[in-house]
Amino acid sequence: MSKPDLNLLATLDVLLSEGSVAGAAKRLRLSPSAMSRALARLREATGDPLLVRAGRGLVPTPRALELGERVGRLVEEAEAVLRPQERLDLKQLTRTFVLRTSDGFVENFGPDLIARVGEAPGVRLCFVPKPDRGSGPLRDATVDLETGVVGEATSPEVRTQALFRDRFVGVVRMGHPLCEGEVTADRYAAGRHVLVSRRGLDKGPLDEALEALGLEREIVTIVGGFAAALALARATELIASVPERHTGALRAGMHSFPLPVFTREITVSMLWHPRLDADPAHRWLRGCVREVCVRQRVG
Repeated sequence: MSKPDLNLLATLDVLLSEGSVAGAAKRLRLSPSAMSRALARLREATGDPLLVRAGRGLVPTPRALELGERVGRLVEEAEAVLRPQERLDLKQLTRTFVLRTSDGFVENFGPDLIARVGEAPGVRLCFVPKPDRGSGPLRDATVDLETGVVGEATSPEVRTQALFRDRFVGVVRMGHPLCEGEVTADRYAAGRHVLVSRRGLDKGPLDEALEALGLEREIVTIVGGFAAALALARATELIASVPERHTGALRAGMHSFPLPVFTREITVSMLWHPRLDADPAHRWLRGCVREVCVRQRVG
């Protein structure tokens, strides 16, 4: 069975509203003969005469009267689909955005972000953990926006935008010996450390930098996130090494110091799927995230 010509819907809508081949032809800027051919095609498609002669004019059949309102709605909906989206009304926006974020993001940026999106009362943010760098949740639409460091596991189809640059710092509890005096590479390496590794690795870039100086640190425990590392450092003599801006709120009441070895800065970005690129509500959300991250300074 051949597919119907959907262009005929607009023609049918005009024909039924005008009740005249000549009137419909004028409105659609067609010749009367072209409109007569279109009516013939509509009759064939619907299996109904639609408009029949009554005196000097045409009257709709019961089938035409039944179709009239439905066709009008269909044409309006189709035209709305093909028009640019209207300006976003934040007061009327009702939506739940799922954000997959790296450890520490919610604690550090969450309060300001929630306050920022408060201008849209119907918007709810759902934060979910980010156990890996895979782009699957963005691709399958279970996640709307993600934050983190763009890496090799990031799909090339994903859109990205940098939010801020960050550097790693050492963190200890107040009263720890490293709170006093210069923290040299030797003093840093001589301490007992907590390592952050989502994959459970027992070494990281810091260890490579220390090895270049002929030093090795003692890693007492390995955890999967910055929050856990800082919680342990706060309650013990352990030294945690975490990104400075990303953990500002988590480090409150603790002593932070510059690392005595070279480590590369990281760029924290937001990531999203291209299908949401032009979505007005998603564009607004991205603007809120960017504004909050740029505005917030290191604590």
